[in-house]
Amino acid sequence: MNPARRIIIDTDPGQDDAVAILLALASPELEVIGITAVAGNVPLALTQTNARKICELAGRPDIKVYAGAVRPLMRRLVTAEHVHGRTGLDGPTLPDPTMPLQETHAVDFIVETLLAEEPGTVTLCPLGPLTNIAAALNRAPEIAGRIKEIVLMGGGFFEGGNVTPAAEFNIYVDPHAADIVFSSGVPIVMMPLDVTHKALTTAKRVAAFRALGTRVGIATAELLEFFERFDEEKYGSDGGPLHDPCVIAYLVEPGLFRGRNCNVAIETASEITMGMTVIDWWGVTDRPKNATVMRDIDADGFFDLLTERLGRL
Repeated sequence: MNPARRIIIDTDPGQDDAVAILLALASPELEVIGITAVAGNVPLALTQTNARKICELAGRPDIKVYAGAVRPLMRRLVTAEHVHGRTGLDGPTLPDPTMPLQETHAVDFIVETLLAEEPGTVTLCPLGPLTNIAAALNRAPEIAGRIKEIVLMGGGFFEGGNVTPAAEFNIYVDPHAADIVFSSGVPIVMMPLDVTHKALTTAKRVAAFRALGTRVGIATAELLEFFERFDEEKYGSDGGPLHDPCVIAYLVEPGLFRGRNCNVAIETASEITMGMTVIDWWGVTDRPKNATVMRDIDADGFFDLLTERLGRL
């Protein structure tokens, strides 16, 4: 068996972030060397607490969690309690964490880890706004050449946006950070709304988590039942899109996804399209290709993987 892929999860939990963290901790192909929290779905005080709650739910209080940016690089913070609830993890009742928050700032942890590790051995997995990642690249530009890959959830093309007509939430919250990341030269794999809107938490799929009968399985079902209510009302669908676990699923089973290498540019000037990911899917410009943009997913295979892995916790 190949050695486990070493990853740092950068996150703003969020019910779908929680499921992504659980999937990573349940997958022996991955070694989570740290979780960094960022303000996004809810403020930082909640996201760093939520990350620790999920580690404890998974039985992994040994995972180190670091708090990062409290606000975007240049704009005021926009949050999404209307989607995720007041705590960000509304749904199940999860106890307050007893595991400690690390004293090191998330950006320092990212920089120090990448400088200490062998180049090309650490993958960054951002599930929220890209503030921490951009701040690390700004502070130590030399880390760009040491990152194996950035696999992120964000943006959209055919699906447009979900927080404005043009922009997906993670990119919209900190478009200037996204611009830094997509301009960094680091290999990027992007999971946009075009993929995640094909991964719907149908009643049957949620029932499969509950049927695991475990604390993790029941909590996951409760998280998703709360999370999906907003998107079901918005889109008229059976279930809501399960965004962030697509990042982790790609690392475990990349064959579940299909996409192509494109140029992706981030809109940072126009308020009406702020945070838009301008994806040159059809190759109509000569801008260099800087990201592998996924468009299709084997949704049944994705949920089979999730259910099987979460059953191990």
